[in-house]
Amino acid sequence: MSGTPQPSSRLDRPRSRRVHEAVLEATAELLAEGGLAAATTDAVSARSGASKTTLYKHWPNRLTLAVEAFAHHMTDTVTPPDTGSTEGDLRAHMRMVAEFYSTAQGRIYAELLAAAVTDPVAADLLRTRFLDHRREVVLATWHRGIDRGDVDPTLDFQAVNDVLFGPIIFRLVSGHAPLNPDEADLIADVALRGVLIN
Repeated sequence: MSGTPQPSSRLDRPRSRRVHEAVLEATAELLAEGGLAAATTDAVSARSGASKTTLYKHWPNRLTLAVEAFAHHMTDTVTPPDTGSTEGDLRAHMRMVAEFYSTAQGRIYAELLAAAVTDPVAADLLRTRFLDHRREVVLATWHRGIDRGDVDPTLDFQAVNDVLFGPIIFRLVSGHAPLNPDEADLIADVALRGVLIN
């Protein structure tokens, strides 16, 4: 009967999920081994066992695939500790971000960020799958600070977030200055002057 789903259609779903996971895992491995240049569709297809047709069915290009694989691999986010003050919380978070961006994963992120400048689909995916969650973590810290009364509640959170973490990302992509926890503290010294209530 035409209206009855065939058994194969139900069985395909778990298989499709397995293939999807295998593709993301293969892409993440290739990114770790050689950066974005290594994560070609040919290489991903060969390592995952998925055909190139399958890859293009789910991802419009290799950059969107690389972005999703990176975001999928980075789903576990370490939440900064509650230090008892918003200054301490934000400093701890900025140090953690600087440490992350100084790693191999941070360099991969820089490649993806630069490549996504000319690819709106990949840029949107990078924002929604990776950056938005990290902003939510900072937003929770910000709201805690408002409740404590040690940050200026009239400031726009998005602007504050950009002021705090934008310089770290700029150092990541430009390489004009060191990127480490000590440098993050120096950036914090400047940025937090306009954020905290003394």
